[in-house]
Amino acid sequence: MFQDQNLENVQAVTKKDFQNLKKEVIRNTIDKEDNMTDLPKIKAEAKEIIKNKRTGKIYASKEEFDADVLDPNTDTVQEDLRQDLEVKVPNFIMGALTKK
Repeated sequence: MFQDQNLENVQAVTKKDFQNLKKEVIRNTIDKEDNMTDLPKIKAEAKEIIKNKRTGKIYASKEEFDADVLDPNTDTVQEDLRQDLEVKVPNFIMGALTKK
């Protein structure tokens, strides 16, 4: 039983040491004012999709949807609005490359 308690204490100390090390790395990064400006830029395309939740109709713009809401001949209400954002990113390899 004493051995189990000792093991738990060692694990707790190791965990705290690791957490302190992580905090120190974060502090060093912030102190160096590394604002992640050296990260590579990835070209991506973003497309906003305006859609009616009930009917599934896709509108060309938010203004077209608003006009449909104001049209007395339709039963479309503002709560039917659904806005999605579609982002297309080219394929790329994530992770680190190792030397062989």
